[in-house]
Amino acid sequence: MNIPRVLNNRYEIGELLGRGGMADVYKAQDLRLGRTVAIKLLRADVARDSQLQARFRREAQAVAGLNHPSIVAVYDTGEHIMDEQVRDSAHLPYIVMECVHGKTLRELIRNKDITTDQAIDYTSGILSALDYSHRAGIVHRDIKPANVMITQDEHGLLGQVKVMDFGIARTISDAAATMTQTQTVMGTAQYLSPEQALGESVDARSDLYSAACLLFEMLAGRPPFTGDSPVSVAYQHVREQPPVPSNFNHEISPALDALLMQALEKDRGRRFQNASSFRNALRAARTGIVPIPVSPAATQLAAAVPLMALPDAATPSPAETDDGGPSTRAMAKVLAGGPLTTDEAEPENLGEVAPSQKRRRTAWMVSMFVVLALVLGAGGFFGYNWINNKPPAVQQVSVPTLTGVALDTAMLQLEDLGMVPKSTEEFSTEPAGVVIRTFPQANARVNLGADIEVFVSKGPSEVMIPKEIAGRTEPEIRANLIALGLTVKDNDMVQSGEIAAALVVTSDPAPGETVPVGTAVTLKISTGQIAMPSLFDLSDDPAGVAAAVTAALHKVSPFLSVTFDEAENSVVTPGLVTGQSIPAGTVVAQNSTVVVTLAKAPATPEPPPTTEAVETPTAKPRTPDKPTQPPGQE
Repeated sequence: MNIPRVLNNRYEIGELLGRGGMADVYKAQDLRLGRTVAIKLLRADVARDSQLQARFRREAQAVAGLNHPSIVAVYDTGEHIMDEQVRDSAHLPYIVMECVHGKTLRELIRNKDITTDQAIDYTSGILSALDYSHRAGIVHRDIKPANVMITQDEHGLLGQVKVMDFGIARTISDAAATMTQTQTVMGTAQYLSPEQALGESVDARSDLYSAACLLFEMLAGRPPFTGDSPVSVAYQHVREQPPVPSNFNHEISPALDALLMQALEKDRGRRFQNASSFRNALRAARTGIVPIPVSPAATQLAAAVPLMALPDAATPSPAETDDGGPSTRAMAKVLAGGPLTTDEAEPENLGEVAPSQKRRRTAWMVSMFVVLALVLGAGGFFGYNWINNKPPAVQQVSVPTLTGVALDTAMLQLEDLGMVPKSTEEFSTEPAGVVIRTFPQANARVNLGADIEVFVSKGPSEVMIPKEIAGRTEPEIRANLIALGLTVKDNDMVQSGEIAAALVVTSDPAPGETVPVGTAVTLKISTGQIAMPSLFDLSDDPAGVAAAVTAALHKVSPFLSVTFDEAENSVVTPGLVTGQSIPAGTVVAQNSTVVVTLAKAPATPEPPPTTEAVETPTAKPRTPDKPTQPPGQE
């Protein structure tokens, strides 16, 4: 079954980014919003499996409501029907996510590109994401290197943690019921908590165990447990104690050793109880402070951490700390869990010892006991205080309210307060370039140097093309469209009777239409030319012909004018149109004048004069005394 090129007429599928057990991830282009996204698409060969479809939908539901900088954001979900003509055609569910540019922790671990400080920073980011998802009631259940990405900028610098793939996530309320009902082991063997390996209920502490396995691998270069098969690895998670990570990397401090031993406890009640406490302990371990030990393994490692110098009043004397002395041996036994006695054998028969010697020995033992009790008491007091000593209070500041403030102003304000601002753009109804919100939110108390995510508006995701664009200049409208986040294609030249030459007539899409940001708009510009209409047969009433011709021209363009002429025509009714100087359909410039010829009745011919025979007299001298005869008479 082929992968569709475009999903639901919106997402254009691109290159393959990765493959999973039930889905493939592709790079894609959102044609509506004009942005690059990643699409997780259920594989076609399992698309008809109802259980996998349910699991896939559950992932979408699990992360749809999570909005955290360290969790990959989900933009949209849906289903693509492979063939709409076939009734039982496969439905391919998909999830649209933000496209993260970077590397997975699996790549970085394989390339040995992670320092101890980076491992702590990355784990802190993972714990921050888990703390947020746990508070939202979601247990991830599959924390592993392949499901954690580290973003990478254009210069190749690694930055923020992004936790992804909530494919087997469950809400805390139904995780227990599901696991106990199905007895299904979900997760990856090297990072599986003991309760997952046993098919028991899971909770937030199961994710913390997996995060500890991941931290172990980043620090030691290998997982805490390895084996020939997933079953053998799972068995070790349940039955065996993990090795000390410093055995594989001597740069790991005893504080980190102790922290990991506690985080990898089999009994979840002995682990860190939430991501926040794990993160705080990790921050303290960076500075060499050991977390309060709960498990025996962590206690033993905590005892190996060199104590800070005690005050002079508590410093033992050389006699008490001499190598092999009773004080040293007794303290070692107490720390190891043994009885408070010396290693020397007592005499087999005390009755043979002299009374004075017995009294001296008894007094010496009492004195030593008192001295040891004082030393142990003082040492225990200061040691307990040192182990449980909280780090010096970190100065905190309040996040200011920055909503509606310009980005540059907000960044400077946060820097002045000692915070590290980072900006993220997203669509909003607020004007572009102003702050929408921050994370942590306004008025939250944070440590100096804390990262503050500043969310900046890049304008609405959809905009309306301005309505009043007709008759305005092309550069003006082009600038307005670009300011709205639209793109402008090459202009189309069109004939318009109402818009003067070189001015905007309309656009495609049309003015007033709402379109996604990034839509390409074509402006239609007037050529300043008009097609001449036909002016014949507009009226049967000769008296109304002139008005009808003028109205027809003005309907085409107010820039056309007309003059009338008359010509005799014995065929056409007088007053009707017999001709126009510019033929219909001819393209003419605006402000042209057309001459319309109207029919005129031909002139009535005069009757010819009456003709009578006239005899022309012969030229001869007139006789004065004889009168001239009228014509026709002789």
